[in-house]
Amino acid sequence: MIDTQLAVETALKRFEKYNPSDRILALDRLLVVLETLGNPHLRLPPVIHVAGTNGKGSVVAFIRAMAEAAGLKVHTSTSPHLVRFNERIRLAGELITNDYLVTCLERVEKALLGTREITHFEAAQAASFLAFSETPADLLILEVGLGGRFDASNVITESACSVFTPIDLDHQQFLGNTITRIATDKAGILKPGCPVVSAIQGPEADAALRAEAARVGAEIDFVTPEEIAAVFPPLGLAGAHQFANAALAAKALKTARIQGITDKAILSGTATAHWPARMQRLSDGPVTKLANDMPVWLDGGHNPHAGRALAEVLNALDTEEPAKRTMLVSAMLANKDAAGFFAALNRPGLTVFTCPIANNANSFSAEALAEAARASGAGASPHESFEAAMAAAVEAGAERILICGSLYLAGKVLAINEELPR
Repeated sequence: MIDTQLAVETALKRFEKYNPSDRILALDRLLVVLETLGNPHLRLPPVIHVAGTNGKGSVVAFIRAMAEAAGLKVHTSTSPHLVRFNERIRLAGELITNDYLVTCLERVEKALLGTREITHFEAAQAASFLAFSETPADLLILEVGLGGRFDASNVITESACSVFTPIDLDHQQFLGNTITRIATDKAGILKPGCPVVSAIQGPEADAALRAEAARVGAEIDFVTPEEIAAVFPPLGLAGAHQFANAALAAKALKTARIQGITDKAILSGTATAHWPARMQRLSDGPVTKLANDMPVWLDGGHNPHAGRALAEVLNALDTEEPAKRTMLVSAMLANKDAAGFFAALNRPGLTVFTCPIANNANSFSAEALAEAARASGAGASPHESFEAAMAAAVEAGAERILICGSLYLAGKVLAINEELPR
């Protein structure tokens, strides 16, 4: 197992030498490689294409659970991974094997020919299209990696349904500094004549999506409050915001007219959906031992929208367990809006113990992240490592710990806790 996992990491690392110096977001170089590979992106099962800022992974998880409850074989393409790269490519319900992934990556590298230029993400997307095209399935759920218009997933020419989760500020260095610009970029996945559904959006994102839809001749069907209210518990994913995600997933499947989807399958999928590091309560393991076996929750949210959702979840937990004093252990990439994230949590007496993301040069320093938390009104102290931050939270009297701020941190936590995403 270790040897084959090392083979995956070695194959992926070879693509670093092909990384372009500019135009990180582009489609032309990927299309050349795909043509050499026989255009696998044109030989896929029906595609549900999911874009947005927050909730993409949760919506993908709900769609997959609903479709699988209907007995369908489902491919999924998601990013980033948490522990193993294989998590990004699920073939008919199972994570791609190391051997097959290495084979697909080697075929992509061979197909580079004279171009000799491709991003790491584009190479992975090309490898996934090979695997998806060669493995029978009834549905492919394709998550956009970054933006939309020039994202590597957007080489497909049609979709059974395009889906937009809530859009907010994120990745501004690539997509722009306004919600209008970000939403317009994400709307680049729209295809003439292909159905479109969307979560309820804020005014700027709503207007931008409608404008792009009108330009390409598409019409967006927005989820309604009534449709959200019609989703009944139990939900497989924690948090009140997940009712809206489940409603959007159900609407996408119905709009896509995927054969075999029934109300019973939608109800079953709503209850059984699973998505790691989205308000996930950790099982007993090395991380919970660091917390003296108190409740430890994990969430990869890292922007203001995610902060607001986390605040709602914590308020709900406080209602269920009013004696539990929650403290945060947090790390974050330096290009994220840390102050906005902590301000959105907006809890009286919020206490944060910050740390860097181990072995990640793009991480906030613990000191800088603590300063951002203090600027939002929280109490915060920096620590040299995740383990030191956990120990400080325990010593300060935490009764519940929420680890949050980064999917990269979340992956390391799951690995430490020996709780690999399945």
